[in-house]
Amino acid sequence: MVDLSDARWRASSYSNPDGGNCVEVAEGFPGTVPVRDSKDTARTPLVFSTAAWRTFVDEAKRSECCRAADTGGGLPRRHPRP
Repeated sequence: MVDLSDARWRASSYSNPDGGNCVEVAEGFPGTVPVRDSKDTARTPLVFSTAAWRTFVDEAKRSECCRAADTGGGLPRRHPRP
């Protein structure tokens, strides 16, 4: 089990800037990527291996690109961090 008591969470740059639908990731945990829902921070975060997280992110990007090609759209616009 990874001790996340001192985790510093950051919101995904693809998250809604108005506070909804936000995924947060904590960095600084070698070999793992802790992920949580910003709307429910009391819930136990999910912890992925670095390799599993990289695969997930790569597949999500690939799926978005395929969907964009089918619809003529693009990737979701990244929201600038404040």
